[in-house]
Amino acid sequence: MKLTVTTHKVFGHRATQRTAQYLADQAGRLVARSVSGRMPDVQIVLTNARGLAELATAAEAELAGGVDRRALDREMRHAVREARNAAGRAVARTDGSVLVLVNIDQHRTPEDFAVTLVHELVHAMQFSRKGVRERIIRDRRHCFGVERQTRRQEREHERLLNQEENEAYGREFLAKQLTAAAA
Repeated sequence: MKLTVTTHKVFGHRATQRTAQYLADQAGRLVARSVSGRMPDVQIVLTNARGLAELATAAEAELAGGVDRRALDREMRHAVREARNAAGRAVARTDGSVLVLVNIDQHRTPEDFAVTLVHELVHAMQFSRKGVRERIIRDRRHCFGVERQTRRQEREHERLLNQEENEAYGREFLAKQLTAAAA
């Protein structure tokens, strides 16, 4: 388990990056003890909304493989719309690691950042579970128009995605332990 924190297209946030590195180390240990699965290598990128959309789309296109330009542009437009309100996003990578993107414009305090970090690290742990990575790759290939899913597979993916989101929301209480330790 290796957690690295970097920035993308944001300047003057060195203190935020140091705080993020400290919180990431603490959150990684807390989440690894609390959630079933294995913590993969995680790269945490602090960025703005536009950078979040760009990096997420690029990582998902790499995951899907064989994406044409029209589908990539369509997904990019969709990602930009979604990123305006997103605090963070976890994206599986082809090498087994996870890219966690955090929109720093959505976080005013370290407490807000800790909640998002715990939520996204729970998703990173979920990616290591049996069958989850393959299901995500299948869905991304469907979204990019590379390979179609059956309606049953789509419904199953949506159901499991809702369960995973509920689990991640349910673990956000761990962020209180992080901010108490940071104070």
